[in-house]
Amino acid sequence: MSRRVVLSVVAGVVVLGGAGTFALAYAGEQPPSVAHSAARYAAPDGDRTGSLTFTTDVTGSSGIKNVKVLAWPANSTFAKKALTAKDMAAVESAVCKPSGEDTVRCTYTATVTRADAEASPRGLWHVAVLATAKDGDTTLDTKAADFTVE
Repeated sequence: MSRRVVLSVVAGVVVLGGAGTFALAYAGEQPPSVAHSAARYAAPDGDRTGSLTFTTDVTGSSGIKNVKVLAWPANSTFAKKALTAKDMAAVESAVCKPSGEDTVRCTYTATVTRADAEASPRGLWHVAVLATAKDGDTTLDTKAADFTVE
């Protein structure tokens, strides 16, 4: 091989190697992602209490520190003033269990009493999720899932 061909091959390997290293470093800095979210609402019936169950998969390359969940009516003040991570600071956390290399499956369950149901606005509700990775990155999905209170 000529020297020119060898230098071209070496330069190509260096460029591709650098791009691969950059891509891996960038991939490591991605915020958590929320996917496959679902909410199920069951109203109280007779002597039986109701429930709200929400599940979601959260993926983060550095691992997941916590996942907070908030159900909110579509006609609330959050519809006018966007829900923020600060609004989510004091809400309850979901219970998360590993379900893959960098993924956890999180479940949030709340009991709904007859008094809760009677005091709740009727209509469409959204479930917001704040996922925090171990490296501090956060993702807020204000409408991860919907359900209806009738």
